[in-house]
Amino acid sequence: MSATYEPVWGKSRKIFKCVDLHCGGEPARVLFSGVPSIPGSSMMEKRKYFMDNLDNIRQVLLTEPRGYPCQNLNILVPATSPDADIGYIIAEQNAIYPLFSGHNTICVATAVLETGLVTMQEPVTTIKLEAPGGIIDITAKCCNGRVEEVAMTAMPSFLGKKDVMLKVPTVGNVVVDISFGGMWYVIVKAAQLGLEIKPENGKRLASIGEMIKVSAREQCPVHHPTLTYPGPDILVFTAPPAPGSGSTARNTVVMSNGVLDWSKPETCTAMLDRSPCGSGTAAVMAALYHRGELQLGEEFVHESILGTVFKGRLVQKTTVGDYEAVVPVVAGRAFITGMGDQIVEADDPLPTGFTVADIWC
Repeated sequence: MSATYEPVWGKSRKIFKCVDLHCGGEPARVLFSGVPSIPGSSMMEKRKYFMDNLDNIRQVLLTEPRGYPCQNLNILVPATSPDADIGYIIAEQNAIYPLFSGHNTICVATAVLETGLVTMQEPVTTIKLEAPGGIIDITAKCCNGRVEEVAMTAMPSFLGKKDVMLKVPTVGNVVVDISFGGMWYVIVKAAQLGLEIKPENGKRLASIGEMIKVSAREQCPVHHPTLTYPGPDILVFTAPPAPGSGSTARNTVVMSNGVLDWSKPETCTAMLDRSPCGSGTAAVMAALYHRGELQLGEEFVHESILGTVFKGRLVQKTTVGDYEAVVPVVAGRAFITGMGDQIVEADDPLPTGFTVADIWC
């Protein structure tokens, strides 16, 4: 007798139409169709509904066998603002739903323009994307049907906490800043831990970074002053640029793919953003501005652990609640790597995907 399974997606084949891309080495999957209508009068409300009711879509498209630990998801939805061309909800591993993500935004802009969902104009296309954190102005340089660069005006960014001393189990005392750039970033100078930002150090960077991040969340929680978004929820190691690179700084971002349990050392793991990270670049620039180390209009070239780069600059001052903030513009490029259907059969015994703690936390 064959096994029977409770259908998660209905009694027939479920199809998700997707475009896969990478930006600076970091992958992103853009979901064009396969999602039911998502209620909400704002993108924040749509994000909340998706988180509470449709997270199984994130799971099936980000976990095995259709995803892997570093994959990200962007769900295209109709904009709620009359000023926006299209909206999107950002979903990452560990049920993290950022208000803004730079590399994801670059991938979304590239996907909707190169597929023709939004009309491309050469040599420059300007569009507005509606993220949960607000309207993101996009200027895309285009040639021969391709997007060669996406410059985006990020969310207002600000330094939340400065020179916080954390006590991190097995690591010791670590001094960090906590800065908002679309997510709440713990900013750590890698040199204070004797770490170099290079691919062969990936496991140590991920493990130590996850422990510092969780310690920051436990010892120094923060909340956005005007939006429902607690933190910190992500970490960035910073360092001087590689010799001869022409960059301003080097970084790698540590992202969770599980839940750290201090009693289980094997859970002290995470994954590294392969790109220079757009929201991380915004957060780092905001912290540098607050310290007087970066000026308005000054170019900031941020390189990743792979040596790929984003270019940023701060274009104006503003306020967010009681915080002095700045508005960053960050630019990078994405490349389509695949187009197709992700399929779940009604009798698939693993209808929402799975993880195994060999490559997953």
